Formats: sequence, structure tokens, C-alpha cells
Amino acid sequence: MTGWFSRRSLRSRLMLVGLAGVAGALLVGGIVLYAAMGAALDRATTAEARAAAHDVAILADEGRLPEPVPASGAQLVQVLDAQNRVTGASVTADRLTPLVDPTERRRVAGGSGLRVPGSRAGLSGELQVAAAEAGPATARVLVVAAVPTADLDNSRRVLRTLMLVLLPLFLTLLGIVAWRVIGSTLRPVESLRQGAQRIGAAADPTERLPVPPTRDEVSALATTLNEMLARLASASAQQRSFVADAAHELRSPLASMRTQLEVAARVGDGGTLPDELLPEVGRLSALVEDLLVLARSGADGHRAEARDVSVAQLVADSERRHASARVPVRVLPSSGPREATVVARPDDLTRAVGNLVDNAVRHAATRVTLSWERHGNALWLAVTDDGHGIAETDRERVFDRFARLDEARDRDSGGSGLGLAITRELLRRNGARVWLEDAAPGVRAVVAFDQGGHGGSAFD
Repeated sequence: MTGWFSRRSLRSRLMLVGLAGVAGALLVGGIVLYAAMGAALDRATTAEARAAAHDVAILADEGRLPEPVPASGAQLVQVLDAQNRVTGASVTADRLTPLVDPTERRRVAGGSGLRVPGSRAGLSGELQVAAAEAGPATARVLVVAAVPTADLDNSRRVLRTLMLVLLPLFLTLLGIVAWRVIGSTLRPVESLRQGAQRIGAAADPTERLPVPPTRDEVSALATTLNEMLARLASASAQQRSFVADAAHELRSPLASMRTQLEVAARVGDGGTLPDELLPEVGRLSALVEDLLVLARSGADGHRAEARDVSVAQLVADSERRHASARVPVRVLPSSGPREATVVARPDDLTRAVGNLVDNAVRHAATRVTLSWERHGNALWLAVTDDGHGIAETDRERVFDRFARLDEARDRDSGGSGLGLAITRELLRRNGARVWLEDAAPGVRAVVAFDQGGHGGSAFD
């Protein structure tokens, strides 16, 4: 039950809790009202019977008891002697069968009221009975008066029926009203959620959450969250600026070092040291360039306009740029239609695909292949190598910055640890996704140009 309740929406839970509370209160109130009304009607009927018995008892005490005994309305009156025999009765009362038996006589004689079957007077239902003693000490009699409870029982029945009908109807109407009111109250919260989702998808540091016009807690929350977003954007901008400035300042000394080492290697000065240092300087230069890309990623000043990019041309250019790679890089002839295009920033796609191909070349055994296929409404581009592969548990971790795996994917392979992180960031800001799949014995990197989830592969 708790699990089912916790899976409901906040709107549903609030309505259910509210309705349960109201239903419980109405149920308790209805029971109390029903019991109180019944008790009040019982007291009124008993008082009526007791008053009728008292009036007749006065006549008996005065020796003026007429025959038949006077009674009003539907009242029944009997006068019983000490042996519980009927010695006088009203017009509608039975003259043979007493209204109370000896046991009941003792109770009503003590002043209590009770109910007896109406069949004793030839009536249906029950009778509310009360009594009063009268007459001289030597010839005491008991005046018993009875009032039919049919009207009383009918009133109770009507009240019970109304409660059983009106309570569910009232709860239904209350539920409809509560659903609308709670929905209206939570609408600003839904706007906040949609705004947060939009900000997460757009990755725009200038985007802010909508602030409702009401001056309530939701408005205060939206204002506070926007202030937090502004501080985060400022901190992120400062961080990007610092990294970009540091990387930019490192480019010149690294270029100078590279030039000096190349000259030293060419003239033979320094022995083998220049040849040993050149790869490290090249790796440092690549790291600096990667840091610049990460720092500039998402900055408005470095965003080119998105336009149609031919996938066939994109992979063909990548094949041409890697023509002298250590293993062949080929486009599979069975790839998708050549007219296929995606809307993106060309430079971002070129660098992202280039990073994937560079990574595949570093770890391939004999070849790297490129292909693209339609997969539903999406277009998937794949870069496949035949290297040693990556364990399934590590295929997501390799996209972290400076992530390194054991075995052969280490610093000696020439990577900076930022290539795949940059690739995912570039593709993300162009509305694409990237993940790794098993392509036994190697790995397949899949780029999906769509907005949905993925499952399975179009390249198996």
C-alpha cells in the first residue's frame, strides 16, 4: 500500500490524503449525528408517553377516570391493576393484552422508558412505553402509555439513507474541486520543473527558471533558485576563463620548446634527448588544445551557427585526414544514404568524429571502419575498431575527464584523457549522444542524432 501511494503524483497524494481526512471526519460526524438524533427522538417520545401517563394518573388519583381512558393522537393508554390485568384502556388500546409483562412492569414503574413490540396492540413496529402509578394505597394501579415509533424509525431511516447517498456524492464533488485547486496550486511547480528541464537540455548559462507572479513560497523558491543559477554560471564562467587563459599562455612556450627540440634533433645536438622529449611536448600541446576546447565549450562567443551537415561528407573527410594513420581507416560501402544530413555546428562534429577516430586508431589492431545507418527517426554514426575492447563496466567511465583504464589504454597510447570527454560535450551541445558498444573483439562508438533513448544497435 505504501509503495503504491508513494508512486502516485504529488497532486494525487495530496488529494487522497485530503479526501481521506474529510471522509473520516464526515463519517465520525455522521455517526455522532445519527446517534445524537436517535437519542433525542427517543427522549422526546419517552417524554410524550410519560406525560400522557401522568395526565391519566392525575385523573385516577382524583377518582375521575373516565371510560374509555382519554388519549390524544396515536397514543395508547392502559390502566393495569396489581395483577397486571387491564382495568381500563383508551379507544385504540387492547383491553385484553397488557402492553407490558410483569418484568417490564417493574421497570416502567420505576420511571424507566422502554420499547415493546407493537404486536401487543395489533400494530407493526415498536411502541415507546412509559408509566405512572395512581390510585389509593389499597387499590394502586399503573397507568401505562405507549407511543408508536414508526415516525421515529422512519426519520432515522431517512437520515441514514441521506448520509449513505450524500456522503459519497459530496466526496466526489470535493475530489473534483480539490483536483482542480491542487492542480492550479501546483502549476507553478510544474513550470519550474519544465524550466529546469529546458535549462538542462539547452545548457544555456543565461537561461533562468520562470518566476510566478504570486508572492508565495513557490515564487520565493524560483527567485532563490535563479540566484543560485546566476552564482553557478558566474563561477563556471570564471573557471572557464581561468582554464582558457592558462592554456592560452602555455601555447607559446610549448611551441617554442617544440621548435627548439626539433632544431636540436635535426642538428644532432643533445643526443637522443630531443627525440625523447618531442612526443611529451606534443602530448602537452594536445592537452593544452583540449583544455582550450573544454574551456570554450558552451561559451556564447565561440558558438557557430548550426546548419545542415552531410554525414557522408563528414566521414569521407575523416577518412581522408587519417589516410596516413598507423592502421587503415575506411568507410563501409554498405553505409546509409549519401543524402543523409544532420543539423549541427560543422566544426564541433568534425572535431568530435575526429576524436573518436583518433581514439579508435590508437587502440585498433588492424583497421578502423566508419558507417552510418537510419535507426527509426534517428541517424546513428559508428566508429569501430578491432582492438582489445573495453569492459562493459568501464564504457561509461571513459567519457569522464582524465579517465584512464588499466591495461593498454594508458598514457603510452598518446591520449590526454580528455578526448572522449570533449567528444561527448561537443555532441551534447549539438543535440546528439554518444556511447560505446561491444564489437568483438574491439569497440564501437555510436553517435546518435536524435532526442530519444537508445536500445540495441543498428550496426549489429
